[in-house]
Amino acid sequence: NTNIESSGQKIELRNFLGEKRVRRVDMLEGVTVARSDKVKDELILEGNNIEYVGRSAALIGQSCLVRKKDIRKFLDGIYVSDKRPIPIE
Repeated sequence: NTNIESSGQKIELRNFLGEKRVRRVDMLEGVTVARSDKVKDELILEGNNIEYVGRSAALIGQSCLVRKKDIRKFLDGIYVSDKRPIPIE
């Protein structure tokens, strides 16, 4: 479960692998996070600086690493599925 707070500046990750611990990740300067309207479990990170967007995505991914379990069996986590600029409309 994910909760987006502070108008997209913070994200809370709850109930990862059944743990009670709440993981909080602050986005870097100029990066906002939002839920996708089209796909159920998709987060969209937007920002002007590609380095900050990439580092924010890495912080979210690193907070959900599976430890002390066989990673071939436990495929839960957050993964980068697509990297591209936003098309101009």
